[in-house]
Amino acid sequence: MYRDNNKYFQFDWLTIILFLLLVGFGWLNILSASHVGDTVDYFNIDQPYGKQSLFILLTFALIILILSIESKFYERFSSVIYIVSMLSMVGLFIFGKNVNGATAWYGIGGMTIQPSEFAKAATALAVAKFISDLNIDLKYFKDQVKVLIIIAIPAILVVLQNDTGSALVYTAFFFVFYREGLPRIYLIIGVLLAAISISSLKFDDISTSIVITLIILTYHFTRRRKPALIKTIFTIIACVILSTGVEFLYDNILQSHQKDRISLWLRLEKDPTRIAEMRRDILYNLYESEKAISSGGLTGKGFMQGTRTTGKFVPEQHTDYIFSTVGEEWGFAGTSFVVILFVLLLLRILHLAELQKSQFSRVYGYSVAAILFFHFMVNIGMVMGLIPTIGIPLPFFSYGGSGLWAFTILLFIFIKLDSNRINEW
Repeated sequence: MYRDNNKYFQFDWLTIILFLLLVGFGWLNILSASHVGDTVDYFNIDQPYGKQSLFILLTFALIILILSIESKFYERFSSVIYIVSMLSMVGLFIFGKNVNGATAWYGIGGMTIQPSEFAKAATALAVAKFISDLNIDLKYFKDQVKVLIIIAIPAILVVLQNDTGSALVYTAFFFVFYREGLPRIYLIIGVLLAAISISSLKFDDISTSIVITLIILTYHFTRRRKPALIKTIFTIIACVILSTGVEFLYDNILQSHQKDRISLWLRLEKDPTRIAEMRRDILYNLYESEKAISSGGLTGKGFMQGTRTTGKFVPEQHTDYIFSTVGEEWGFAGTSFVVILFVLLLLRILHLAELQKSQFSRVYGYSVAAILFFHFMVNIGMVMGLIPTIGIPLPFFSYGGSGLWAFTILLFIFIKLDSNRINEW
């Protein structure tokens, strides 16, 4: 039973307003970062800001389509959507267009479409459908393997496209799994893996192995109920192998530009001449981005007044490095505004997810929040030099039709699912 005749307008408008603010402010910064000359033709599709204007207009048509479809459709056909999405990524190896070394786009006329962006929403639907099955319990290993396969398939396809950074987005789903009953041990293992990897590179594998061994043995002998000795020994061996393997991977598997990014992030390189060379070469974008943000001060230099932005010091600044435009022209106040908008959006999605009546809608809501949080955290951290450079966009903010439409689909499917909760008694 429905409340009234206005049921089709019963959406969470706070989420929609936050979305509009991010898209609108993002377009202003794309305009500033990409315009050339003194005049601005807002719909000049030869310029990135003109194309983004067109993308935004088409986004509203996309939103109307998403919200007009019955919410049950997304649950009923989630598996079909996932399969079609995976096939579209496989098709790239036959019909794909290579851009900057990655075969991740279809060329359609003068436009390009990136299927991996849309695969995130498709994977979120598939994960929600699988976990919401009555016979599924993530406490059991067989179900853990099955859900891992669901996220591993798109991640592997993205890696094969030579876009390793985007594949890391799928690790965000582990937050969703943890919320839905994944044993805590996996979270502990994940933290240990990260700590051991960083320590092995920052110091060395021998020192790391010794410290780990001492910590584990101390834990074993100080516990009132001592763990089995065999389990303790196995844990030590596994950690030592991991520590040694990380250094081998870094030295022999990673490409030179990847090693340079990690090296600068962890301050592994000590030679000032080599550091300066790295900043001028592979890390030029990051170096110029940091200078642009730091030059903004408290309130920034003003809209379209950033010297480093208008001077095009940061190549392709309107894409992954758009946050540096905010930092230079809007200063700390502007960057804080953007961060607050994202935090409010994430908190709102999590709040709505907990209110959902169906597990499918709840899991999908948490998946949306996890994906957006990963992009938000990594992109801003990357632009500020807090984490290694990974080429992923800032949701709703960075230039690009595929990214904008994919994130819009991801978010508004959840808004539609939530409206089903609002409209029904």
